[in-house]
Amino acid sequence: MTTLTHTLTHRTIPAVTRWLAAHSIDVLRVSLGLIFLGFGALKFFPGVSPAEELSVATVQTLSFGLLSGTTALMFVAAVECFIGLTLITGRLLKTGLAVLAGALVGIMAPLVLFFTDLFPGPPTLTAQYVLKDIVLAAAALVIAARALGARLVPHRG
Repeated sequence: MTTLTHTLTHRTIPAVTRWLAAHSIDVLRVSLGLIFLGFGALKFFPGVSPAEELSVATVQTLSFGLLSGTTALMFVAAVECFIGLTLITGRLLKTGLAVLAGALVGIMAPLVLFFTDLFPGPPTLTAQYVLKDIVLAAAALVIAARALGARLVPHRG
């Protein structure tokens, strides 16, 4: 074994592993928060968000028409910004994660509510936009596990 290989194996890799165990979920939390805050902020400016039409249609359908148009869009914008701020700051995190759990129902609902519009054959760009949210949901599960007490610890081997 060369000196370089020995150093990487016995010092660097364990150090990187410890750093990742200590910080990677926080990096994931802040990154997810920035995504929610950014996309939520766009919705405060009608005509700017690429998901505006889908967001309004989804909220209108899920609220049985109680929220529609600009009101529905502002509701989504506020919810997404709240989620983003809780994730970025870590303040009210469990509340933000509970709101996120509810929001994920709305985020994924178009797959059921508007399936034939999203998949008239090959998936539309909007369908792909919705499908990428599966990764956001998985990230939220990891963050929620940490918020509820789970810990990522390096393997001692």
